[in-house]
Amino acid sequence: MSAPYILVLYYSRHGATAEMARQIARGVERAGLEARLRTVPAVSTECEAVAPAIPDSGALYVTQDDLRHCAGLALGSPTRFGNMAAPLKYFLDGTSNLWLTGELVGKPGAVFTSTSSLHGGQESTLLSMLLPLLHHGMLLMGLPYSESALLETRGGGTPYGASHFAGADGKRPLDEHEITLCRALGERLARTASMLETSRG
Repeated sequence: MSAPYILVLYYSRHGATAEMARQIARGVERAGLEARLRTVPAVSTECEAVAPAIPDSGALYVTQDDLRHCAGLALGSPTRFGNMAAPLKYFLDGTSNLWLTGELVGKPGAVFTSTSSLHGGQESTLLSMLLPLLHHGMLLMGLPYSESALLETRGGGTPYGASHFAGADGKRPLDEHEITLCRALGERLARTASMLETSRG
């Protein structure tokens, strides 16, 4: 059996959510687990994947097996009208076979998002992203207020998950608090997954 890993699965249009994913992966690795970065292809207006079989750059496209075998999941998307982006929703809508077999039951899951405006729906997006994880029977992870950056941030950061204020062009870099909270979420997720894996073994 392969070593346990955290799947950091995201969709990113302009790169902000992808950078968050990389910071979350650092937190996962700091806690001693492998972080497996994966993305999803863009979809057309007919909700069909419209991308090459292998991305030109960045993370590989996710497979059902990546999700099936993960020890935990960090799920990320830019905000689209207070909800996750269509490509990520399209992928999740196709995971009913994993739901039927209970593959994700009891595994920890967390969410992250980026927005172009400071009050552009970060919390509603995070909460809506948690709903499919609940249906899969996952254990939901957030950020506790013991993370002092939650009290100090002037950008992103919520108790529901990591977030980032990316600016109108999506190019505003993560600030120090946003980076801290991304890494803390990854570390918390990995530590919880490790404890659960130990208890199952």
